[in-house]
Amino acid sequence: MGYKESYEQWMNDPYFDEKTRQELAAIAGDDNEIQERFYKDLEFGTGGLRGILGAGTNRMNVYTVRKASQGLANYIIKQGTQAKGVAIAHDSRRMSTEFANEAALCLAANGIKAYIFPSLRPTPELSFALRELGATAGIVVTASHNPPEYNGYKVYWEDGAQITPPRDEEIISEVNSITDYSACKTMDKESASVAGLYNVIGYDMDDKYIAQLKKLVINPEICAEMGKEMKIVYTPLHGTGNIPARRVLNEIGFKNVYTVPEQEKPDGEFPTVSYPNPEDPKAFALALKLAKEVDADLVLATDPDADRLGVYAKDSATGEYVTFTGNMSGCLVCEYELSQKAEKGILPANGAVVETIVTTDMCKAIASAYNMKLIEVLTGFKFIGEQIKFFEEQNTYSYQFGFEESYGLLIGTHARDKDAIVAVMALCEAAAYYRKKGLTLWDQMLKIYEKYGYYREGLHTVTLKGMDGAAKINAIMESLRNNPIKELAGYKVLEFRDYKKDTVLDMATGKVSPTGLPKSNVLYYQFDDNAWCCVRPSGTEPKIKFYMGVKGNSFENAGEKLKALTEGFLALTEE
Repeated sequence: MGYKESYEQWMNDPYFDEKTRQELAAIAGDDNEIQERFYKDLEFGTGGLRGILGAGTNRMNVYTVRKASQGLANYIIKQGTQAKGVAIAHDSRRMSTEFANEAALCLAANGIKAYIFPSLRPTPELSFALRELGATAGIVVTASHNPPEYNGYKVYWEDGAQITPPRDEEIISEVNSITDYSACKTMDKESASVAGLYNVIGYDMDDKYIAQLKKLVINPEICAEMGKEMKIVYTPLHGTGNIPARRVLNEIGFKNVYTVPEQEKPDGEFPTVSYPNPEDPKAFALALKLAKEVDADLVLATDPDADRLGVYAKDSATGEYVTFTGNMSGCLVCEYELSQKAEKGILPANGAVVETIVTTDMCKAIASAYNMKLIEVLTGFKFIGEQIKFFEEQNTYSYQFGFEESYGLLIGTHARDKDAIVAVMALCEAAAYYRKKGLTLWDQMLKIYEKYGYYREGLHTVTLKGMDGAAKINAIMESLRNNPIKELAGYKVLEFRDYKKDTVLDMATGKVSPTGLPKSNVLYYQFDDNAWCCVRPSGTEPKIKFYMGVKGNSFENAGEKLKALTEGFLALTEE
C-alpha cells in the first residue's frame, strides 16, 4: 500500500478516532507532509520506537504504540512467560502517560499482567523494578533527551537490560507481522484492574531502589562530613530526576542542594530549553546562573528520563565552572571507584570494566592500572547490561563499572541500564572525597590526565531528516565502507573494522578477521599514534555520527590533534 492509500485509510476507517482524522484532514493537499507521515511504518528498531508525535504510520501515537505492544505480547505468549507480567514506566513528555496506559491495556487484553508506576519515574528505576517484580519484560515510554515533539517506547527483558540480539530481531518480526491496526487488542482500565491485569506499583519500590543505591557508597562518613559544607546545584531539566536525585543526596548527607526552580517541575514542553540534553551547554544556562549566585562547588543536570548526567565543576585556579564530557566524568568516577575499592581491599581480582567502542581509550588505561578486565561492546548501554548477565550466567567476572561517552554510566548491578541517579550519588561522593583533600573535581580530572595521558575525544553529528536524509546517510556509509581510506590528516590507518560485515582488515598485511561482536552498521578506523574514528548512523534520530579520539602530550596538544583529525574526516565525507 502506498502512502496516499495509507492516508486515505486512516482518514476513512472508523477504527481511528475523530481527533486523529481531524488532524489528518488538516493536512489534506500537503503531499510532502502526507508522505512524511505515511511513507513507512514507524520503525520498531533494536530498542523500540522513537519518533515525532502525530497521526500517521510514521509517527508516535496510540495506534503505533498499541501495535508495538501487541507485537511484544505475541512474542511473550510464544515464550510462555506471560504469567510473569510486564513492568511499565514513563517520563514527563507529551502523551507519555497515555502511551504507558495504552501499552498496559493492550498487554492486559492479551492476558498479560501489567505493572505500572503511578506517575513518572526514571528509566533506571524501571530496570530495577522489573527484576524486583520478576517480570518477563519492561517498557519505558520516553524519548530520552530528544526535542519536545518526540516520544518513544523502549523494551527491556527480564535481566533488566534493553533487548539485544537475537531477541530484538525476534520481537521486531512480531511487530512487523501486524499489518492491520484493528487486530491489536485493548480493553478498558476498570475491567483490566478487576481482572488483576492492571496493577499499580507501590511507592515501596522507590524505597527499595534508593536503598540499593545507598549500599554502593564507599565512603559514607566523608559524605556525611563534607556534605554539610558542599554546595550543589542540580536541574532535572523538567524530567524525572528531581525527587530521587535529591532524596538520595539528602539521605547520604548532602544538605545544600539547590534545584533550579524554573526547571524543577516535570513539563513535556521543556519551556526553558530547546533541547533537554545535558550534553548541550545551553541546557546549563539557568543552572550555571544559580551556581554563581550560591557559589556552588558542583553543577549537575539529568536528562528527562534520568539516565544521563551532565557535569560542571569549579576550576580552583580561575573560579570558573568547567564542563565535563561524558568520557571525562565517566573516567573520573571509574578512577574513584576502583582506587577506593583497591585502597580498602575490596576490589576483586576478577573485576571487569565495560565500555562501548566509541568511548575514550583512557578507560583502558585506568582498567589496566587496577588489573581489571576491560571489555568493549557495541554502542548502546544495553550491551553493557548484557555483559553483566553474561558474567552472572558464566561465573566469569565481577562487574565493577561501565560507561559510554554519551553521559551514561552504571555502578552496581541493581539496574542494567545507565543510571543518572546513581551517577549523581557517585559523583557527589567523589567530590566530597577530593574536597577533603583540598581538590575540586576539575583539579582531580587534571591529575587523572597527568597520570594516564591526555586523551581527548570529539563527536560531530550531521542531521539529515526525512526520506531523502535517510538515503544520504546510507550513501555516506556505503561510500566509506567500499572505499577504505589508508591515511588521513597525517595518521596512518592500521586497522579498518566493518561491524556490518563482521570484518577487521589489517591494512599492513591484508589479513581479515572477525570483529567478535554482533553485526551493526558501524565503521571503525584505528590509526597510529593512539588515534581512532568511528562512524555510525544514529539508531534513534535522523543523524549520522562521527566519533574521534586522540592522545596528546598536553591538554592543548591533544585538542590540536583532535581538531585536525575531525576536519580531515569531515572533508573526506563531503567529497
